[in-house]
Amino acid sequence: MRKSRFTEEQIIGFIRQAEAGLPIKELCRKGGFSDATFYKWRAKYGGMDVPDAKRLRELESENTKLKKLLAEAHLDIHALNTAFRGKALAPQAKRAAITVMIDQCDLSERRACRLVGLSRDSYRNPPESDQVTQNLQASIVEIAYARRRFGYRRIHDLLRPQYPGVNHKKIYRLYSKANLAVRKRKKVKRPASERVPLQLARSVNEVWSMDFVSDSLSTGRRIKCLTVADDFSHECVNISVDWGISGQYVTRLLDQAAIFRGYPLAVRTDNGPEFTSRAFMSWAQTHGIRHILIEPGRPMQNGYIESFNGKFRDECLNEQWFETLQQARAAIATWRQDYNEVRPHSSCGRMPPAKFAELHRQRAGDAAQATSTTTEIN
Repeated sequence: MRKSRFTEEQIIGFIRQAEAGLPIKELCRKGGFSDATFYKWRAKYGGMDVPDAKRLRELESENTKLKKLLAEAHLDIHALNTAFRGKALAPQAKRAAITVMIDQCDLSERRACRLVGLSRDSYRNPPESDQVTQNLQASIVEIAYARRRFGYRRIHDLLRPQYPGVNHKKIYRLYSKANLAVRKRKKVKRPASERVPLQLARSVNEVWSMDFVSDSLSTGRRIKCLTVADDFSHECVNISVDWGISGQYVTRLLDQAAIFRGYPLAVRTDNGPEFTSRAFMSWAQTHGIRHILIEPGRPMQNGYIESFNGKFRDECLNEQWFETLQQARAAIATWRQDYNEVRPHSSCGRMPPAKFAELHRQRAGDAAQATSTTTEIN
């Protein structure tokens, strides 16, 4: 806006001369301004003294500054709403917001950094991951693609021996950065019923739970899998695969497993014909094994093996396509070894079931030796 070459004092003097009786045309000719300019001055400064004119000029200056500040504030609010979709506290999110403000809102780098609350040096020089972090991230991605149902906690359990100084929070940050979140299953709504709590086992080979899982080959032919798990250590005692498994077949498989592990004190099964057959009942009675039968239609009473079967389906059967029975047996045996010796279990102190069972056997042996020593001394 172009300023007038006359000061407020001069303008008010011209207005006073006109009020004293000097013709306006003569006044304009002497002062060197037009009639329109004079009338505009009189509309603005008419009835004012010199201090009032100075105060008016100060008010106009303040009004101009306030308008500028209001416009800048609205521009800042628009830039923040454009750059942020929510509360962002991480430096990487702030850097992305600054880039959006500069590109889309035409803000300067200095102003965008001030709005976001990040220094210009931090914006220009983002941190670079060291070689250890890069190797860790590559390992996380590799494990996540190999074990699709593993979340960041189990990945951390697998990487803990290799990276002992890395906690689960860093694993979660790198896991989220790579967009490796596991899809959550939808819970099936079941009718309310009375829950029968499972009796907790206190030692290895106290209770074995067993059940059947069905699958099919690529040809469409059905195969049957007998799964046996230890309730205490959560070890997979055995997984047998065949076209069909009768009650007598089940007893032969359990005898083979007992050669290396010993017989359990009790077995828990459902009411299937294989487990209620004469051959199975006779086998249990011969070896002095208590047979725990769940109520019909109550699979929650056999929760340990049901939980194991869910992992078995998700991590083995649903991830592979079998063409022959021999291929299915080999793949399932490999998965069983990985489950027992590599895969961490949350109920076993986040360690593999085989390692948990071995530690328990060592403690039980040390306790028995200490007891025998005390008895001899007494």
